[in-house]
Amino acid sequence: MPSFDPNVAPFFSEWAGRRPGQRRDPDRASALLSVLHLDPVPLPVLGVVGSKGKGSTATYAAAALSAAGLRTVLVTGPSFRGYRERVRVDGASVSDDELGSLGLTVEAARRALPSPEESGGYLAPSGLFLVAGLLHARAVGADVCVLEAGMGGYRDELRLLTPDVVALGMVFAEHVGVLGDTVAEIAREKTRVVHPDRTRALVTLPQGPEAAPVVAGTLSEVTGGRLSPEVVDPATAEEPPERLRPRGLSAANGVLGTAAAARALELFGRPPADRERLHAVLGSVRLPARLSRHTVPGSSTEVVVDSAIDRVGVAAALAYARDLWGGVDHVLLCLPDHKDVSGAVEALRGVAVTAVRLPEEHLRFDHALPDHWGRVRAEDLSPATVSALGGRVVALGTVYFTGRMTEVLDAPTDRLFDPHTA
Repeated sequence: MPSFDPNVAPFFSEWAGRRPGQRRDPDRASALLSVLHLDPVPLPVLGVVGSKGKGSTATYAAAALSAAGLRTVLVTGPSFRGYRERVRVDGASVSDDELGSLGLTVEAARRALPSPEESGGYLAPSGLFLVAGLLHARAVGADVCVLEAGMGGYRDELRLLTPDVVALGMVFAEHVGVLGDTVAEIAREKTRVVHPDRTRALVTLPQGPEAAPVVAGTLSEVTGGRLSPEVVDPATAEEPPERLRPRGLSAANGVLGTAAAARALELFGRPPADRERLHAVLGSVRLPARLSRHTVPGSSTEVVVDSAIDRVGVAAALAYARDLWGGVDHVLLCLPDHKDVSGAVEALRGVAVTAVRLPEEHLRFDHALPDHWGRVRAEDLSPATVSALGGRVVALGTVYFTGRMTEVLDAPTDRLFDPHTA
């Protein structure tokens, strides 16, 4: 995560001052939308939910909509190198000044509300960035917003923004105990982001046997039987072709985002993107920390960075790196206790590994690790310490860590795609 910027203090003020046990308050967020005249939402919204890969899905959806000629505001999170990356227009980050101005507008509206102590809950940073995205979309005359949910569905501010189309990625046991105690409960929570009246389609990847019937049943329940899941299968989907999909496990999310955008265009009464132009824009997509490849500044060391958080993701990233280089010299791994640490340890058997610990207070790193693994604090990583690990390094873990790695590697993160590519 980028270092703190005082220009974005308004997005974090209530979260930073929250009391023990206090929760994010959707009613307070709803009141904020009213003060800002964003209720009802003034433009179409494509919302993205799921347990993993939401950023890839949202980026491909935004790229496909921009390829069709729509001015598209994209809101994702968390950030990589700077908070301005949370809000983008046609793939490019807003400026620091623009984000600072949005923060001042949000802060003025927040001060018009009763205090968090009076309302009983706080405004969450992820929700406030969504609000900022809507404000900026209105200011620049955008045609559509693509908004990535934070952690959840029904309790996420995205629900308040009444998405016209919802893209649902794979649902699995992520955030157990927060969104639900089972995959079925988590699937229900995420599906309930749909609006009973405004949502016109839910496009989903094929779900597992525990989640699929819950998604279908919840969608029917919330919309009064009006909607059924629209399943897009990456194994049979024609768009995008395999060469234009993200690498590794994110490939399915690229398919989902493209399909959700196509469905949105149809529902909005807009013509589809020209196929050649669509492929050109999708071919320009660059996803930081999704099997992204970098050279350490001032050295010949290459690093593959991926936000893998479980056994399957770690194994897939290792396989990609070995195919790329023929071998791996070292792995940097940063997984807090609530991730699949045991699975990652098993997948990394026989590989030289250094475990990375983040300074964020809300993340715990107490899980037992092999004694022979190295240990390092994230703040001590530098081009020199990374290049000293060998010529072929893989950096894996939570997005808070992979975002830090993009800073260490001086990786470009301000533009995710180019809608003007030839």
